[in-house]
Amino acid sequence: MQEILRQHIEKIVPLTDDEFTFIAAHFSIRHAARGEFLFQQGERVKYSYFVVSGLLKLVYDDDSSKQHIASFAMEDWWESDYLAFYTQRNATMSLQCIEATDLFCLTLEDYRQLCAGLRKMEQFFLHKSNYGNIGAQQRILSFLTSNAKERYEQLLHRYPSLLQRVPKTQLAAYLGVSRETLSRLGRS
Repeated sequence: MQEILRQHIEKIVPLTDDEFTFIAAHFSIRHAARGEFLFQQGERVKYSYFVVSGLLKLVYDDDSSKQHIASFAMEDWWESDYLAFYTQRNATMSLQCIEATDLFCLTLEDYRQLCAGLRKMEQFFLHKSNYGNIGAQQRILSFLTSNAKERYEQLLHRYPSLLQRVPKTQLAAYLGVSRETLSRLGRS
C-alpha cells in the first residue's frame, strides 16, 4: 500500500527513498468496512484521509434529517471535514464508507510536521488544496447555473464510474434532486 501513496505524491513532487521513509512514518493505515463511519457530525475529526481503495461519501444531515451529499471520494482522492480538521472543532458533516475502504490517515500534527520537515510536502499539499478548491467552486457554480439534467450530464462526464458504484438514492442526494427525478434523467 505504501507504494500507492508514494506514486500519488510523486505525481506532483519527486521523492528520494529517505524522504518517502520520513513521509510514510507520519501516516497510519486503516481498513474500514462498508457502511462504517470514519467520523460523524458532532465528533472530533482526527484525520485527513487518502483513499487507496474503496469509496466514501461526505454527508450533511439537516435539521429535518434530510441527507445532503457534499462529495464522494474514491481511489486517489483525499477527504475529510476540513473545517473541523484544521480548526480542531467538531464535525459538521459525516464521512461514511459506501464500499469497504483502505485508507491512509494523517493527523493535523503529522500534517504540520510533514510540511515543516519537508518543503516538497508543503508544495504537494498546496497543489492538492488548490485543485480541491477548484473542484468545490465548479460544484457550487454547477448548482447556481445548471439545471438537474445538466448537473447529471456533468456527473456522467466527470465521474462515469460513480453510476455503477453509488446507489441512485445517493446520486440523487449529491445532485440535489429526488430519486424519481434522477430516474427520469437517466432515461432521457
